[in-house]
Amino acid sequence: MDRRNFTKFALSGLAFSFLSDSMGRAAPPVMPQPAAPSPVPPVAAAPARPTPRYAALLDRARAALDQHGSAFPLRDRVGIVDFDAPSKDMRMHIVDLVSGQANSYLVSHGRGSDPGHSGWLHSFSNEFNSLASCRGAFRTEAEYVGQHGRSMRLAGLDPQNNNAEARAIVVHGADYVTEDHVATWGKCGRSEGCFAVAPHLVPQVLGLLGQGRLLYSGKLGAA
Repeated sequence: MDRRNFTKFALSGLAFSFLSDSMGRAAPPVMPQPAAPSPVPPVAAAPARPTPRYAALLDRARAALDQHGSAFPLRDRVGIVDFDAPSKDMRMHIVDLVSGQANSYLVSHGRGSDPGHSGWLHSFSNEFNSLASCRGAFRTEAEYVGQHGRSMRLAGLDPQNNNAEARAIVVHGADYVTEDHVATWGKCGRSEGCFAVAPHLVPQVLGLLGQGRLLYSGKLGAA
């Protein structure tokens, strides 16, 4: 082999050696970096449930449940009649004591409690022939069908309402306790002391009350 070919061969071998060495020492693969975690948006606090206007009366109803003990076999729901409100307002509330949810209805008061028909209850009475509403704790009794259709008897458990059953103070339906009546006259009509509600709502009201629960009526200004 002459010197020129030898030099050419040597240079070729050197280049091949350099290429092989470079390939053998290739840069290690770049590992992907984990993505930064996305910021967790703050959880908005649930809005506080507004305190119902009848809350203080509901406290009295709870106290009545305890006071009368076993008089109420059913203690999951109570009825509240808030006579601090005018008759144009939905002032009967049937409250689920577990969830706090309530269904609300128009309800009458007695003409003897509002002689001038102002739409506001001014006084209570437990007297016979007073035609007035009475206050305190009532136990819901059996349903019956009478002069006003499907109705529910009530037993008064306090000294200020213990004549309720003898006075025939009941829950019944009446056309003068409807939204149409209130829209026309600005108030409900008056009963003779009964808790009258809209006729089409009687099944719902009596179904929610049922027999053996508390119906409590009152005003904060009256003990």
